[in-house]
Amino acid sequence: MFSICTNPALLPDWQWFACYLTTGTHFAFYRSFLVVILLLAVVAPLALAMGMAGALALRSRFAPVTLLGRGYVNLVRGVPDIVFFLFVPIALGQGIEWVLHHLYCPDWDQPIRQGNDFIVCREARMPPVGASAWARNVYAFTMAAIAFSLVFGAFIANTLHGAMQAVPRAQVETAEAYGMTRGQAFRRIVMPQMWVFALPGLSNIWQILIKSTPLLFLLGIQDAVFWARELGGAKTSLFAYPHPDWRVWYFMALLLFYLFLTWLSERGFTALNRRLSRGQSTAEGERLRKAAA
Repeated sequence: MFSICTNPALLPDWQWFACYLTTGTHFAFYRSFLVVILLLAVVAPLALAMGMAGALALRSRFAPVTLLGRGYVNLVRGVPDIVFFLFVPIALGQGIEWVLHHLYCPDWDQPIRQGNDFIVCREARMPPVGASAWARNVYAFTMAAIAFSLVFGAFIANTLHGAMQAVPRAQVETAEAYGMTRGQAFRRIVMPQMWVFALPGLSNIWQILIKSTPLLFLLGIQDAVFWARELGGAKTSLFAYPHPDWRVWYFMALLLFYLFLTWLSERGFTALNRRLSRGQSTAEGERLRKAAA
């Protein structure tokens, strides 16, 4: 990056580190932290939407919908997360290729399944043959976001369903006695109050989601863990910037990054809980009323 970096072997220590920390691979390492934040920003609303859909399915009076919701929640919660993180991108990717194969290659006369191989025509491959590195990264990131949303959506569904059940039934019955429909009572009585009961569980799920982001490495995405391992490993004189094993320092940077994220999240959920508890008949709501008196 700097003109002084032409011959790193001749640089004093501080200039050597300035050149070392501004190489292209290090900028990829810095960008990988943004990838983690982007994943959280994308997955959080998707998982919350899937969780709400799952909770409403569990609450439904229509048996097939209820069974579908229970199947989704119990299946995901009963299988190790890493299995879903690896299975969903593969299954979804092959499903997309299967559909594209039948659209683009209707004259294909060979079976798609050939032993353990899944073979489709060139036009149906995903990501497309010859796609740029950027397109491949976007495809991998999209698959990862879907996998994360499916897994954490199931946990959110269970949490939201429990929060809905925690709202006193007498309030719903009173609303219905005043002429509200079941849907109106849910929107006006249950929905505003359930978040207070759901927030502790949602905060735990959010923290687990943060801690699960290093699994991006298993999905073929060059995340912060990948670059910390690659850059921190011992480099011989064959490299422009030889150094001993510095992985402890790189992983220390990851430790500080994740601790900062969890600390910031905890403060945010504390403020949100205080905001939602105002006027509610909960311990926090009572404390706020007494403090305001």
